[in-house]
Amino acid sequence: MASGFAQWGNDLHTGRKSYNIVGRRRTWYGIAILAVLASVLLLSVKGLNPGIEFRGGSQFTISGASSIEQQPAIDAVASIAPAESPRVSSIGSSAVRVQTAELTTDEVAAVRDALAVAYDVPVEDVASSFIGPSWGADVSSKAITGLIVFLVLVSVVMTIYFRAWRMAAAALIALGNDLILTVGVYALIGWEVTPATAIGFLTILGYSIYDTVVVFDKVRENTAGVLDQSRSTYAELANLAVNQTLVRSINTSVVALLPVSAILFVGTFILGAGTLRDISLALFVGMFVGTFSSIFLATPLEVTFREREPRMLAHTKKIHELRAAAAAVGTPTEAGALAGVAAYGAHLLPGQHQGTAAQPKRRKSGKK
Repeated sequence: MASGFAQWGNDLHTGRKSYNIVGRRRTWYGIAILAVLASVLLLSVKGLNPGIEFRGGSQFTISGASSIEQQPAIDAVASIAPAESPRVSSIGSSAVRVQTAELTTDEVAAVRDALAVAYDVPVEDVASSFIGPSWGADVSSKAITGLIVFLVLVSVVMTIYFRAWRMAAAALIALGNDLILTVGVYALIGWEVTPATAIGFLTILGYSIYDTVVVFDKVRENTAGVLDQSRSTYAELANLAVNQTLVRSINTSVVALLPVSAILFVGTFILGAGTLRDISLALFVGMFVGTFSSIFLATPLEVTFREREPRMLAHTKKIHELRAAAAAVGTPTEAGALAGVAAYGAHLLPGQHQGTAAQPKRRKSGKK
């Protein structure tokens, strides 16, 4: 199986096998737009579930509890503050976390006593704390500032490195897609959004841009001097770049997702709600979506922007005309070879070799 996967990757790199990813870009655009619309709809209907760090309130943690059932905590809070609807979650196998709106000093003391009785633990094992909403507002402000600075730096660096604003624009659109879909998943599941979640959001942007830069670097290599040759269009050479980096993107994503999956499992089913669960879900969803965007969105978007240039339009039109003319006068063998070139773009610039890939045969003129 491993040898088969390696052979598949080698065939993609040499051009013996190719998937028309760029040519079907309208399909990927449609999928991405539908996913984004679904995420926006979820955010509008369900909204996010902000943690206590963002909304403020009182928090109680019961340690050494003989039971981690939620109902005793709900009843204990209701006996002191009937109007309250506490958020109760388990932490590991012997701790319970209870979050409420802001309570008075007397209410906090009374709730501590009630929780100690409900879970049959000493009052000293019930820790209480208060978090003001201003702290959450400060965290949100800093997270937004960090996101804006990150996007600006990405735009500047990519524009300078690739000497093309189109790649920077395509990368930013792909990043926006990753962020919106990840936030949409949080709205769907209903897990709390905490500062750890915000850190996870910023982390996945870095991962996504890394994978996109790798693909764009190959696109730049393949398309160098594209206007000086008449074998392949820009879209075909960019499609080759995506195929050549496909295995690398898949391998990188799988290797990254395996430990994140383990952390997500441990944080969810063993340790309960907490920092590990919050950050690992954002990382898992973001990495998965980032792999899709770097393969199926970033490069197709860049090709769409590039093909709007008059010079590129003229070059693409010239190549299609040359192929049509050659197919009209060529032998069936030549026409088939040229059809293959049209599908996969011959993949290589003049002066490069395609290895064992079949080459069109020339007809003999019969003249000496």
